[in-house]
Amino acid sequence: MNLKTAAKVTVVAGASLLFLAACGSNKSGSTGSTKQVATIAQKSELPTMDISKSTDVTSSTALNNTNEGLYRIGKDSAITPGIAKATKITNGGKTYTFTLRKNAKWSNGDKVTAHDFVYGWQRTVNPKTASQYAYLYSGIKNADAIVNGKKAVSTLGIKAEGNYKLVVTLDHPISYFKKLMGFVNFFPQNEKTVKKYGSKYGTTSTAMVYNGPYKMSGWTGTNLTWKLTKNKDYWDAKNVKMQTINFQVVKDNSTGLNLFNSNKLDDAILSGTQVKSYKTNKNFVLRKVASTFYVEYNRKASNSTVAKAFKNAKIREAMSLAINRKQFVNDVLADGSTVSKGYVSSDLAKSPINGKDFADDAYVKNSVTYDMTKAKKLYKEGLKEIGAKSLNIKLLSDDTDGAKKTTEYIQGQWQKLGNLKVTNQNVPFKTRLQRSQNGNFDTVISAWSADFTDPISFLSLFTSDNSYNNGRYNSSTFDNYIKAAEGKDANDTKARWTDMVNAEKTLMKDTGVAPIYQQTEAHLVRTNLKGIIYNTAGVQYNYKYMYVK
Repeated sequence: MNLKTAAKVTVVAGASLLFLAACGSNKSGSTGSTKQVATIAQKSELPTMDISKSTDVTSSTALNNTNEGLYRIGKDSAITPGIAKATKITNGGKTYTFTLRKNAKWSNGDKVTAHDFVYGWQRTVNPKTASQYAYLYSGIKNADAIVNGKKAVSTLGIKAEGNYKLVVTLDHPISYFKKLMGFVNFFPQNEKTVKKYGSKYGTTSTAMVYNGPYKMSGWTGTNLTWKLTKNKDYWDAKNVKMQTINFQVVKDNSTGLNLFNSNKLDDAILSGTQVKSYKTNKNFVLRKVASTFYVEYNRKASNSTVAKAFKNAKIREAMSLAINRKQFVNDVLADGSTVSKGYVSSDLAKSPINGKDFADDAYVKNSVTYDMTKAKKLYKEGLKEIGAKSLNIKLLSDDTDGAKKTTEYIQGQWQKLGNLKVTNQNVPFKTRLQRSQNGNFDTVISAWSADFTDPISFLSLFTSDNSYNNGRYNSSTFDNYIKAAEGKDANDTKARWTDMVNAEKTLMKDTGVAPIYQQTEAHLVRTNLKGIIYNTAGVQYNYKYMYVK
């Protein structure tokens, strides 16, 4: 999942501050009242509420708390009840039969039925929808052929047997299938609503329908505030305590801290310099994220010289070696984030062979090493190989405080290589996503957060035909390892693990991307704000059981 991905705006506009002032004096958690209202900071704007097109943490958080799929991801990534009240697995793990609860409703009054899942899934894999997450459906019968335009969407391995029985057929067993069912891109969609709003579906809070614990209001599609209110028609509404959860985008950490200290925020995100001052505060919370921030090189950049440069292995490696990751996380971020050991984050999964963490098992030292002397040598050799004397490149990232610090640091390190000019481009998160997707960049600071607790959630992004492979990394060796992990070795846990380890090592030895750091978010959270379920991977925030004590 796109992270969404590092920090935050500059100053919040006057209207936004007025909104917060209203919320802050609102008898929320910040005032110590028992009224079930709270205000939470978000680090980036909300790009979409379209279930098929959501790709980022902000959208995922909003959708997960206003909608619901077959399962809901609970504490420690546990599978908990959602719309499915019973599941039967047959045919050697290739057929799932879900019995749906009959008391689930959409906010427009319609019943939630098996047909809503069929419609939603077919819409997501339909090439016309252009869902970047359609690849996650790989393994469901005919999904790959449908995504590639070779079969009709009606052939997808999902069917409704009446209103409350859903049958899913897989091409082969998928070990993490239940985890996927709790992910937002597998949620049902109300066909009537999608067709009513057409291209505007999910672009505002009113052009949407909800079947989860909360309903959204106040989002126009471009503003930096929205709120969730308790959905009285939710099937498990009796266990939802919060009346209102206000969300405010705060991209400047100093602004966020001031709002928290003036009781206008109940959950604020801290920068590294703030962490040093607040790490002993009673409200301090450190949240580790199964995410990696990395540099992506565009091998098909519009500038032919730049494109040629990034096809050169020596230049890619040189630029990676020029980044002093330890110095960066300790002195620049200073927020508890750690140096990446590779592309796949640490503490995500352990080996069924030796119990080692994946990041340790697949570690390639040179992929995250700092060696400026070697970097300069390789860079000079690389320039000679492509017939260039110098390079002039752009570095794209978000316009947040953390992102600006990142680009400034990397810009400085890269320019030490000599004969390399780097121009930073810091733009709004949504714009950065669009430019990345469209290939409109030279280099970009990308970030990915695991959608579920399996290395494949990271690795599948860099197969040659994946829609998230924005820099167009292409390795048949890498592709074959992923194909084996998802195909012939899918039921052999040890062989599948080895496939994924080899894929990671291939990507790192190629310097297909340059991992920088694994994120840890430091927050100040009111001590009377209870019941927040946070997971490092997948849907990170589940506010269903949240309450103000």
